[in-house]
Amino acid sequence: MNWFSAIFSNLSVSSTAHCSGESVDWQLGFQMPASPIAEGVMNLHHDLMFLVILIALMVGWIMWRTLSHFSVEKNPTPATFTHGTFLEIAWTLIPTLILLTIAIPSFALLYSMDEVTDPGVTLKAIGKQWYWTYEFSDYVSKDGETYGFDSFMVADDDLKPGDFRLLEVDNEVVLPVNTHIRILVSAADVLHCFALPSLGVKVDGCPGRLNQTSMFINRVGTYRGQCSEICGANHAFMPIVIKAVELKEYVAHILEETESDAWVEENRPALEANNLL
Repeated sequence: MNWFSAIFSNLSVSSTAHCSGESVDWQLGFQMPASPIAEGVMNLHHDLMFLVILIALMVGWIMWRTLSHFSVEKNPTPATFTHGTFLEIAWTLIPTLILLTIAIPSFALLYSMDEVTDPGVTLKAIGKQWYWTYEFSDYVSKDGETYGFDSFMVADDDLKPGDFRLLEVDNEVVLPVNTHIRILVSAADVLHCFALPSLGVKVDGCPGRLNQTSMFINRVGTYRGQCSEICGANHAFMPIVIKAVELKEYVAHILEETESDAWVEENRPALEANNLL
C-alpha cells in the first residue's frame, strides 16, 4: 500500500480507532464525534466545504472564460463600457444570500454551544505549567476535602504497548455518558486551553477567571485532547484524557475514590431508584 492509498484508506469512519475517538495515521478529517456539539461542528464543516467547492469551481470557470474569450487575439478592440448595473447587483446579492445561508446553521450551532442545562456533574479543570488539576466540587472525600487530583503526561519511557505518545496521563478523568456535564475552566499561571476534539469542547483557561461550557457524551470510550494555547516550554506535554463510562460504573468509581458514606446516604433514594447501588 503506497502513501496515497494509506491516506484515503484512513478516511473511513468505520475503523475501530475512529469509532473510539482516536486519531489514526495520515488522518485528514475529523475524529468520530462523541457528543451532539461535535457532530454539529462536523456536519457544518462538511456543508460549508461543499458550498466552498461550488464557489471555487464557479470562480474558476469565470476566470477561465475571461482569460480565454477576452484575449487580444479574439477581441483586438476592447469594449468601452465601464460598469454594468445588472452585474453589480448580482455580485452584491449573491454573496449576501450565501452569507445568510451560512449564518443560519452557524448561529444555531453557536447558540447550542452556549446553552447551559441543569448539569448532573460539574468538573473543574485548572491549567498549570504544565499539567492539569481536576476538581469534582459535587463530591467530598472522607477527610472533608473536595475530590480532585492532578493529571500529568506519561513519559516516553513509561509507555506501555498500545499507548499513545504525548497523549497518555497518569490520572484520567472518569465521566458518565448520557449525562449533562458542566465544565469550568481556569488557569493558575498563564493562558491555557482545554480542548477535546471528539467532544466538541475548546475553552480557554484564563488566570483569575472561570469559563464555562457544557458537554454531553453519548458513547462509551476514551477521548483525548491537549492544551491548545501556547503556554510555555512544555506546552506540548499536558494532554487531556476523558474516560466515558456508564452511569453505574461512574457512581462506583466516585464511591471508591471518595469513600464518602455521607454522600451515599444523602442521595440513597435517587441511587436506589436508578439501580445504582
